Parts: sequence; C-alpha cells; structure tokens
Amino acid sequence: MLNKTRGIVINYIRYRETSVIVNIYTEEFGIQAYIENGVRSAKSKNKIALFQPLTLLDLVIYQKGKNAGANKQIHRIAEIKCNNPFHTLPYDIYKSSIALFITEILGKSLKEETGNHLLFEFLHNSIIWLDEVKEHFENFHLQFLLQLGTYLGFSPENAHEISNELRIHNLPVLSLPLENQLDVLLNTPYHQSPKIDRNSRNQLLESIILFYRLHVDTLGEIKSLTVLKEVMR
Repeated sequence: MLNKTRGIVINYIRYRETSVIVNIYTEEFGIQAYIENGVRSAKSKNKIALFQPLTLLDLVIYQKGKNAGANKQIHRIAEIKCNNPFHTLPYDIYKSSIALFITEILGKSLKEETGNHLLFEFLHNSIIWLDEVKEHFENFHLQFLLQLGTYLGFSPENAHEISNELRIHNLPVLSLPLENQLDVLLNTPYHQSPKIDRNSRNQLLESIILFYRLHVDTLGEIKSLTVLKEVMR
C-alpha cells in the first residue's frame, strides 16, 4: 500500500555494493527502516545526499497499513524528495557537530513505530531553525534535549528536579549557579538563549545526558560528545 508522509533521516548503513538501509523518523509511522537499492551507484537518480542525517524529506512509501512497523519490517520507498534543502547545516562545523550529536541521541531514543505529529513538528521546526539561524546557537543542543524530553515523557519541571533524580541515583549533581542557568534554559525559546561559558555549558550537558540515561536505557555511550565539546567553545 502506498502512503505519503514527511520524514527526517536519522542514519543509514551501507548494504551490499550500492544500496543502503536508512532509518527515517516519519510523521505517520514513527521510526522506520527503508532499503534503497543502487543509491550509491553513479547512475542513481536518488543521490546519497538525500540520506544524510537530519535531511527533511517528502516520501511516498510502500507500507502495509499504519501498524506494519510492529513486525520490524524493512520497507521500500516509491518516491523521495527533499522538502527543505539545507543552506548552512552541512557546511558550518559548529552546526554540523550539533547535528551529529542530535542525530545520535535521536537514533538511540526514538523507538516508537507509530506516528506522533507533535514530536515530528518539534523535530522538523527545530532542525529548520538551526539551519537558518546565523548566530547565538551555541546552547541549541541543551535546549533541544530539554524540550525533547517533554515528547519522550520525562521532561523535568525545573532544574532542581534533575538534581534530585541524579542525587537519588548517586550521580554528580548540579551546583546552585548551574541549576539557575538550567532553569533559564528550560524556560526560554531557542532565539532567547542566555550566554553561558564553555565550561558551564559542558557541565550542564553532562548532567542532562546523565538525566537522559536514567530514562532511556538504550542511550549508552554518546560517541559524538567529545567532538561536540571540543568544537563548541
């Protein structure tokens, strides 16, 4: 059955000589895997660029009803196009480092194989904002994680709640000044992000990731974290 949906590329793996299996978070069916044959060949009409992380897509897919994903199937794509080409995200080292980190978090935390329109809109709009913003986006990944938690079902009401959970599990807790900074991040949109120095930003990020690990048992090691910390000065 053919279905139309928007999608956000999470990642892909190479399959055989010229194909890929790509994980896409779709608006209608949640996280799904699709095989695209010959995409890495010179003659392919669907360039591999369409499957770069966080690419925003319009898709026509072969799907056996809305609950087909429950069978862990690998589906196929009938038509594909980019619905919002990036202007800066792949070319700005700061933004691309953030994107790599976000992609890894999403790949480990998005498990539902049913549509969630509110979550999809949040992800879609956040990615577009990051691509279009010209400056003052150095705290984007912190705010993104704090907001994403809302859609995943474990958003804290305030920074003290995060510290309490960390304390209960004998994990390092936030200092009072850092709690105050985190409260500001929790209550401001992307474009009103406060100024935070690099050291404080990294400490806040570590605490947020620890908080995530308490709620997402598949999170594990974040390989892109080292690069992100080094780049975001």
